[in-house]
Amino acid sequence: MPDRGEVWLANLDPRRGTEPGKTRPVLVVQAQALLSAGHPSTLVVPLTTKLVDDAEPLRVRVRATARLRRDSDLLMDQLRAIDNGRLVGGPMARLSRVLMARVNEALREVLDLEDE
Repeated sequence: MPDRGEVWLANLDPRRGTEPGKTRPVLVVQAQALLSAGHPSTLVVPLTTKLVDDAEPLRVRVRATARLRRDSDLLMDQLRAIDNGRLVGGPMARLSRVLMARVNEALREVLDLEDE
């Protein structure tokens, strides 16, 4: 099973409306406690290789790695829960603590969660 901060391949078909579809990388953002407990679904953020510069908090850039061959943007406004059966391969990468801090901040902004 995945860990928070890992990038996995997920089958997101069938797509609806503006949702990203096909098999694509997704970032696991679900709390590690739920992942470790074997929860049947996982919160993920899809990645796209259609890059848009200076688009935070809606997009966060992820640089290419050995298994993630192209720079990609995290589609922060496309956060979704998927059944674990949609995860078809991984992990492809693990994001750094610095990058995960940016992801966390973007999620707070997109979801309008206040720091207290």
